[in-house]
Amino acid sequence: MEAKKKERKKLAKKLLHKYRLVILNEDTFEERFAIKLTRLNVFVLMSISAILLIILTTVLIAFTPLREYIPGYSSTALKKRATTLNYKTDSLQQVIRMNDQYLESIKRVLKGDVSTVEFNKDSIIKAAELDAEQFDIVPSKEDSLLRAKVDKEDKYNLFESATSKVSFVLFPPVKGTISQFYNVEEKHFAVDIVVPKDTPIKSVADGTVILAEWTTQTGYVIMIDHGNGLISVYKHNESLTKEQGDLVKSGEVVAISGNTGELTTGPHLHFELWSDGYPINPTTFIDFE
Repeated sequence: MEAKKKERKKLAKKLLHKYRLVILNEDTFEERFAIKLTRLNVFVLMSISAILLIILTTVLIAFTPLREYIPGYSSTALKKRATTLNYKTDSLQQVIRMNDQYLESIKRVLKGDVSTVEFNKDSIIKAAELDAEQFDIVPSKEDSLLRAKVDKEDKYNLFESATSKVSFVLFPPVKGTISQFYNVEEKHFAVDIVVPKDTPIKSVADGTVILAEWTTQTGYVIMIDHGNGLISVYKHNESLTKEQGDLVKSGEVVAISGNTGELTTGPHLHFELWSDGYPINPTTFIDFE
């Protein structure tokens, strides 16, 4: 115990022993500055200086732009810009890819190679958005009489060209009750026919299948080109019996009815007719009931 006390006293004496730090003029030996120090004071002063240096360095790295010049650190704004540019680059690549496919499809159409034409999967309605307010859809008295006469005398004869002498006789794709009619004001360019599930869906005329795929909103969709600008579309099918490029005959089964896709409330057929890129009312030429 006595030895330990002596060692402690000796250590305390060393730590508290006073020293004098003097700065002299070398030529005149005049004392310019003097300070009394102890080992303990020097240790405390160095410790506080080291702590302040660490705190200052941390603040400079964490809260000032100087950290961008330190290897291993990067700016948050720079990271955000890099991420945004990455997304934009990916989006532009997708747009370029889609445009290339579209241009390739146009080339194939111009060459007459309709068996390999690629179309937008969603809906061809989007390609011909019509604003009902731009048109006067109220028929005149003479127009109504003419429509009634044509509907009575030539209901199943769609077109007849004086030059080509080609006529279309449209076959009903399915028989059933129409739940929603063709309506330009509501932009519903089709008729919805309620039918039991698994009812055979038939082609309205001879033609070539130009689209037979699944879409999220309209389920299984099949699109048939009948020539002379006439295209028929069949949506919300349970399954398809034909593939893109297949040749079909009038009345041939091309799909099985169902209730697929997000835009459906029950088993039915969503049927569209398009002539030269414009929708036409299917009930004018086809008797569904």
